Amino acid sequence: MKNSQNTKLKILVTGGAGFIGSAVVRHIINDTDYAVVNVDKLTYAGNLESLASVSQNPRYAFEQVDICDAAALKRVFNQHQPDIVMHLAAESHVDRSIDGPGEFIQTNIVGTYTLLEQARAYWNQLQGDKKTNFRFHHISTDEVYGDLPHPDETTLGHPEHSEGSPADGQDSSSSPQNDNRVLPLFTEDTAYAPSSPYSASKAASDHLVRAWLRTYGLPTLVTNCSNNYGPYHFPEKLIPLMILNALEGKPLPIYGKGNQIRDWLYVADHARALVLVATQGKVGETYNIGGHNEKQNIEVVTTICSIMDELAPMHERGYSLNTQHSTLITHVKDRPGHDMRYAIDASKIQRELGWTPQETFESGIRKTVQWYLDNQAWCQHVQDGSYQRERLGSKQ
Repeated sequence: MKNSQNTKLKILVTGGAGFIGSAVVRHIINDTDYAVVNVDKLTYAGNLESLASVSQNPRYAFEQVDICDAAALKRVFNQHQPDIVMHLAAESHVDRSIDGPGEFIQTNIVGTYTLLEQARAYWNQLQGDKKTNFRFHHISTDEVYGDLPHPDETTLGHPEHSEGSPADGQDSSSSPQNDNRVLPLFTEDTAYAPSSPYSASKAASDHLVRAWLRTYGLPTLVTNCSNNYGPYHFPEKLIPLMILNALEGKPLPIYGKGNQIRDWLYVADHARALVLVATQGKVGETYNIGGHNEKQNIEVVTTICSIMDELAPMHERGYSLNTQHSTLITHVKDRPGHDMRYAIDASKIQRELGWTPQETFESGIRKTVQWYLDNQAWCQHVQDGSYQRERLGSKQ
């Protein structure tokens, strides 16, 4: 896909200094010939160090802009003339949304509205193929669907949820308990039932994007992904928090029993899928993106502990010879309204666009642990003093 001047595509990425956004930017610069305009406000979770390897590339440009600032967005669109918008900028941590939902309403709803309006104004004045080929790709989460039945539940019936079939190549019996029942998955047709201020704000933004297509004709696409993990992840999230706490001998807090199930998606696999959808997806369609890796949180943490025992044994940091990282696991009060299970049916994107994840959870989590061990300077710099890995989401 090329624009009307037969030059390379230019993709405007919002939130490109964040975890998933920076992976998208790195993938575009390293693996395609497209140009990127990174629009990021640089909040606590945005870090330009995550883009150091591509920041000097002539196909990369950075604009420090808040997506709620209509005038600044108008200037960016007019100056850079993008062919595609990939909208990733969002407040995304459930615990923070419990403590302070206002920021999530502002960024995820008002910010998406503002971006949609500036994109629409820009698109309306385009001509020819440039207008025909323009795309607005909105990146969202599987959390908008609510949660799914858990294998521990005696009854599988959640009539409000669509029951998708397992994606091709996915073992439907490979639940954390090796349950031989076929449990339902989120499909693109699953009804929305968000549980937290975060997921409710993302659900609202999804609805806005679809409304701008139906009402104004703006050519939009939506993707909903499962839990991402990998390098450059801000340490408030489960996997980096566990790795860094384990490295320092701090407690590894597990909400409740730790039996909450998530479908884990390696961030580089997600970045490949997102660019594929943005450039080859069909306008008006939704694509679910999952890793085919359902794991209980406690299983994720014990896996991290086992890898840490191998790569950074505790006796090398002054502990007795046979001390294991799993001794640091501490169960804490569960998060309010905690969803018990997420799981994605990603068969549509596999069938229609040919995407499948390249990383298994076992290969991806090992790469992730090794990356954090090798990049302690990044970890120190990203924590600016406002977040010291304390418990979030306990205010009510």
